[in-house]
Order: sequence, then structure tokens, then C-alpha cells
Amino acid sequence: MEHIIRAVRDEDWPKAKEIRLAALRDPLAHLAFIETAEQAAARPDDFWQDRVAGAAAGISARQFVAEAADGRWLGTVSVLVERPGEQAVFGPAPDAAQTHVVGVFVRPEARGTGIAEDLVRAALAWSWALPEPRVERVRLYVHQDNSRAEALYRKVGFERTGAFESDPAQPDLRDFELAVPRS
Repeated sequence: MEHIIRAVRDEDWPKAKEIRLAALRDPLAHLAFIETAEQAAARPDDFWQDRVAGAAAGISARQFVAEAADGRWLGTVSVLVERPGEQAVFGPAPDAAQTHVVGVFVRPEARGTGIAEDLVRAALAWSWALPEPRVERVRLYVHQDNSRAEALYRKVGFERTGAFESDPAQPDLRDFELAVPRS
């Protein structure tokens, strides 16, 4: 499937909102997202504008999209900067600067085409290129029942760290931390 990977721009907020809602409506969303489609749909447009502006600036976050030749977004990934001692979005506060890959989604018709791998590699490349802070590792969490996602992450170099968090929706289930250290 022909596509380009690029960072979001300020004016992309309507598309960012649309693909986030599509991700949250996906039958597998409960394995990958904490937020529900109803919660996201209730957010005002200024929320989406601010969110995309922050990701477009690329200082504390960056969002990448896989864009088809016709302009349709086929997939997305976001990366959050986590600094030592600051509260992380999910999991413990880091001891060293790291980034956290979140919001990985590829539309069903584009799955199995390499888009997810391209998006995660873009997230890794951006993380390693950050001048400040110097990232020491890139991490993400994967639900214990999401073996397909874990296989993708392992393919691009992530490994389980041994750390895990309880699934917020089902505390008896686990989300495993995977990471890639700076080489």
C-alpha cells in the first residue's frame, strides 16, 4: 500500500480527531487504549487543536501518520517525552530520559502492509534524534492478550523489560512494558 510517513501539522487536527475516533471504535481498542470512543468524541474542537499543535511542535510529543496518495490517513502513532522524576502517562516515573510510544493504530484495510512497522520506526528515529533531552530508551506497553502487536514491536527491536502494569479496565490483566535501549 503506497504511503508516506510524516509528522502532523497544526492544520491536521480534524484528521487527527477522525483517526483517533476510528482507533477507539476498533474492536481491538480495549486491548490498546485507556480512553473510550465516547470520551474522545465528547472533547471540544479546541482540545483537538491543542493536542495536534503540541504534537506538531515536536518538543514534548510528536505524532506521525501514514498518509495515502489521496491524503487519507491509514495509520498513526504518537511519541511522548518522559523526563526523569516527572510523572509518566502510564507506568512509573523514569530514572532517565525516555520516550513512550502510544496510540499505535492502522486502519483494518491497511493492516499487514508494513505501515505499523514504518510508523514505529519513525517514532524510534525521532526519539533517538532528539537533542534535548537525550533519550536513553524508548518504551511502550502492550496488553497481555495483544500478541500481534507484541510481535510487531519485537520485530523492530523492542523486548520485554520484566515490568508490567495492571490493566486499568481489568486489574487482573497485565500490560507488559517493552523497551529499546539506546545503542
